[in-house]
Amino acid sequence: MSLPLVHHRHLDVDGVRVFYRESVPTRTDAPTLLLLHGFPSASHQFRRLIDVLGDHYRLIAPDYPGFGNTTAPADFEYTFDHLADVTEAFVRRLGLTRFAVYVFDFGAPVGFRLAERRPEWITGVIVQNANAYEAGLSEAAREFTALRPEQDGAEDTIRQLLTLAGTRGQYETGVTDTSLLPPESWLLDQYFLDLPGRKEAQVALAFDYKSNIARYPAWQDWLRRHTPPTLIVWGANDPFFPAPGAHAYRTDLPDAELHLFDTGHFALETHLNQIAPLIATFLDRLGHVSQ
Repeated sequence: MSLPLVHHRHLDVDGVRVFYRESVPTRTDAPTLLLLHGFPSASHQFRRLIDVLGDHYRLIAPDYPGFGNTTAPADFEYTFDHLADVTEAFVRRLGLTRFAVYVFDFGAPVGFRLAERRPEWITGVIVQNANAYEAGLSEAAREFTALRPEQDGAEDTIRQLLTLAGTRGQYETGVTDTSLLPPESWLLDQYFLDLPGRKEAQVALAFDYKSNIARYPAWQDWLRRHTPPTLIVWGANDPFFPAPGAHAYRTDLPDAELHLFDTGHFALETHLNQIAPLIATFLDRLGHVSQ
């Protein structure tokens, strides 16, 4: 089996040097899929998916400011609105006009902001443990997202999640067979988290997460009005975004395809063999030509 050709590049966008991975498919009519990563990871979380599907589809995975190999100015304001601004500018610089979007975790706040702004760009949505409903917030998630900067101990609580133990725990919690998890995943995440300024960026985003919950009704309205073809693949044992969050999408998208897996937050790590064919079938069904 041959692996796809994959470029690893930087693109200067509004003062941010965005790193991204892009596969080069052999098909001239290959659909494009924008892969939006989660916390505390980066585009490297999709490297195995790109190896499996990149020969047949144009897969593009950027790192947000404050994540992975992307570098941002020292005065960059870390809010979800600003992450979406940079991602929108990145998409424009690449000249993409029609593509499906894969949203995972933080990918939902970025991707749904993008969809609100430019609905004509979105051909379909793949949702993987990416929450847009109150029902999808666990009690732990509600407590965490309720933290405010002025609260005693609030920043310390956030910083505990940014340790190696906290990062590893996000991968392992809810996974029935942890031997399926490659340890380099959380070690690589922690390497980037430990770079200068990265923890401060994550603290700022954690305090801003409430802005996403406030936008849930707007995202749900967008889903109802535009009814994008949607594939939902979800780790059912996610301690932050439990299975009710997956089912909630069908309130607004009754025709969405839904698959639950007996695993945790990072479902691709343990169930790539089951999820990748679902993505391929979904993209083929969209039938849109890569732009």
